[in-house]
Order: sequence, then structure tokens, then C-alpha cells
Amino acid sequence: MAALRRKFGEDYQVVNTNRAGGGGGFSVPAAKKKRQRFVEKNGRCNVQHGNLGGETSRYLSDLFTTLVDLKWRWNLLIFILTYTVAWLVMASMWWVIAFIRGDLQEQQQQHHAGRDASYTPCVANVYNFPSAFLFFIETEATIGYGYRYITEKCPEGIILFLFQSLLGSIVDAFLIGCMFIKMSQPKKRAETLMFSQDAVVSQRDGRLCLMFRVGNLRNSHMVSAQIRCKLIKSRQTPEGEFLPLDQRELDVGFGTGADQLFLVSPLTICHEINPKSPFFDLSQRSLTNEQFEIVVILEGIVETTGMTCQARTSYTEDEVLWGHRFLPVMSLEEGFFRVDYSQFHSTFEVPTPPYSVKEHEEKNSLPSPASTPAPAESRGARRDRLFSVDCISAAAAATAGARLPSKLQRISSSGKEDLQRKVLMLSSQRSEKACSTGDLPLKLQRLGSSPGPDGSPEAGSEAVSQSVGDLCQRSPMSTLCPTQPHARSPLLSAGGRPQDNLPAKLRKMNR
Repeated sequence: MAALRRKFGEDYQVVNTNRAGGGGGFSVPAAKKKRQRFVEKNGRCNVQHGNLGGETSRYLSDLFTTLVDLKWRWNLLIFILTYTVAWLVMASMWWVIAFIRGDLQEQQQQHHAGRDASYTPCVANVYNFPSAFLFFIETEATIGYGYRYITEKCPEGIILFLFQSLLGSIVDAFLIGCMFIKMSQPKKRAETLMFSQDAVVSQRDGRLCLMFRVGNLRNSHMVSAQIRCKLIKSRQTPEGEFLPLDQRELDVGFGTGADQLFLVSPLTICHEINPKSPFFDLSQRSLTNEQFEIVVILEGIVETTGMTCQARTSYTEDEVLWGHRFLPVMSLEEGFFRVDYSQFHSTFEVPTPPYSVKEHEEKNSLPSPASTPAPAESRGARRDRLFSVDCISAAAAATAGARLPSKLQRISSSGKEDLQRKVLMLSSQRSEKACSTGDLPLKLQRLGSSPGPDGSPEAGSEAVSQSVGDLCQRSPMSTLCPTQPHARSPLLSAGGRPQDNLPAKLRKMNR
């Protein structure tokens, strides 16, 4: 116990769930009504078949299995009565043959007065019913004492002897085979397979699991042992059909192979509660209001006999402990592992969330709270950066016309007013996509210096100055505002024409 406290902490509490009575284990309150089970703890199914009507004749058609399924007291009674009746009937038939032939009187006289060699009976030394019964037993058991024997002058006796031999072999094979199967039934092997008294619900590897324990008391193994679980619970379908004993499968590791057991030491069987589990919405609070039964089936081949064995048990809702874990029973002592079965049913409490897996997933799926809004300065800087990127393409398209030769400029002069209006509309939108403060003055200067429809550059300049004024009103931080020291571009202050900045070949084309 001290080692367990060092391993699990000083505040753990061992719960002995052995309800057999005595020994410090807690017991079910006497006022509570006994739970009606579908499968008893010892594996017996609590089902009775009634109102079979004429279907009972099916039991006689499978007489061998019917005799094997009977209880031992009925098997022994049938075994004794069958042999007794068969012996009496066959002994009576030998007595009838002797009586019809008149052997009884003749052999009685020979028995009292002496033997007469001139008379040959059917069966020698059979003069009453006990002597006929002894002859039958000696023949059936092949004892052959030599005092009573059949003679060759009795054909009816020879035929009866052959019938007796055949009938005796059939009866021996049937009854002895039935008793052998009855004694070697593998279900008796299930008496040495143990299941924990209770199942527990706790977390394992971060997941909520339903667990129970199974063990083998013998040193002989269960070959190809496999375990299955069924949940028996009443439910109503969406169509209104009521299913009183609906059976659903509980996954105990079919996909991973965890249901294939190497049952050398006690094992803890685990059912993970996930969205596919019937216990997806089971919580500690709802467990007290549920009514279900978990049937556990352990199957395997008995190593010594090679016969298939099945052990069963069940857990009701009051036998499922929330927030518990099984106490370890394995320890290493002097080079071998020792199993302490006195702690096989014991559990201890562990911290476990009281809510269901469904509630936990719904809680985690809720949207996280909105982040804190950024300061005004950072929002403005970010907006200016976005606006500068968005306006590059528009400004580049506007300045492309100023770099064209004069012939192409005259062709495209008719569309410059539309381009200027688009720039004004772009600068006055509510979204305020302001252009980059570094190269926007140069681009606006090129747009303004282009000649208007009447050949004068002032119309474009006035429109550009108006757009810059509107932009300053909407974005005071812009570098185009006159309050900034670098608001005027050097090209605007120089008063030069954009054609002067063109290469020599392009200037010759403009003349």
C-alpha cells in the first residue's frame, strides 16, 4: 500500500467494490429494488421461453442436444432409467422364449432331480425370471461365466441375441456419449475466468473511456481469445417503433486488434467514448437517470481440450463508477511477475471531468472572442499602405499618355478628360484609396501638365489641384497637403515641360 501511495499520491482513496458481503466492501442499500438483468453476473441469460404450443416437438427432433442441455439430476435419472428399462425388457423377452418352449418346467426338474442329457433347452440353466435376467446381463456385459449359455437348437434365441447386441451398442453410444459431452462441456472453464464487479469511466491518453477488467485464474491459456461488448438499451425509432431490448455494439478495439487478447495476466478492456459511441452524450449527471446494461462476451479455445469456451457477464448503470480507475495488481518479485487477485475488483478515484464528450466538443467548437481593435495610428498607416499599392496601377495608366510621342498624344487627347474625371472620382471615394506619397506628386504633375482640349495646360492643372485639395481634406496625413514641408514636387516648382525629360529621339518626333 505504501508503494501505491508513492505512485498515485497521498490523497487517493481505494474503493473495494466486492459486493459479496463482509470484508469492508460497501454494499448496495437494502431499500433499493433489485435491478432486473438481461444477463446475470455469472453469465446465465435471464430469458424464459413460453407459449411454444406445438413447437415443443422440435426438442425431440434434436434429442441429443436436449439431453445435454438438461441439468445433471435429470441426466442421471434418464441414464439410470434407460438402462434399467432396457435390461428388464430384454430379460423379459428371454423369459418369454423359455416359457413358450417349456424350458422353465424341464429345467426346474433338472435343477432339483439332476441333469437329463437327452433334453436340450434354448438357454441352459434358465428356469425363472431372475436366471433369465442374469443371462441377459452376462451377455450384455460380455462377462460369460459359462454356466448359462445359448444352444444351437433355438433359432429365435439366436435372432434375439443379435437384436440385443445391436440395441445395446446404440444405447451405450447414445447415453455414454451424452454423459461424456455433459462432463467435458467447456462452459465449466468459464468458472476460472474473472470479470471485475464494476466498470469505470475515466480519462486515458486524454480521452474519456469506459473500462472493465478481465482475468484468467488458470495457468493454461485461452487460445485466440476475443472479447466483445453489447449495449442493451430500450429506444424508440423516429418512426415511432419501440425497441425494448435494442442491441448495439461497443467498439473495444476492432480496428486496432485490441479485442484479440493475450490473457496471461489481468487486462483492462477499454472502450473509447467518441462521436460513434452510444455513450457520446453520457455525463456524470445523466448516468444516474440512464437505464442500460452492458453485456461482455469473452470467447476462446481451451488450450487443454481444444474446445471453444464462452464466458459472459454484464454491467448495469449502477455498476458503472464515474471518475474511478482500477488498482494495479501486477508486481515483480524475485524474477517473476506476481498477480494479487485480492485487489482485482478494487478501484480508486481520479480527477475526471463530469460532463460528456459531446458537451466538451461543443464547448471547444465555440468561436473565440474577437481580438482587441488596433490603435488609430496603426490603422491609418495600414490603410495608407494598402491605398498606395492599389493606386499604382491607376497612376501608371494616367502617366503613360505623357510619355507618348506628340502624334500619339493628339490621338489620345480626346480621352484625357475622362481619365482626369476617373482620377477625381478615385480620390473622392469613401474608401479613400490614397496613393503613395513618394511618387504621386510626380504623376499628378504629369497629368496636370498635359494640354487640355483647347490646347492650354491650365485646365488639367486646376483639376489636379482640386483633386489634391479634396485629398488633403480627407487624408490630412498625405504628403500632398501644403502644410507638409515636402508637399511641392521639384518638377512642379521648376515649371518645366514633361517633354523636356524625354530622350532625344522622342523629342525629335514631338517637333
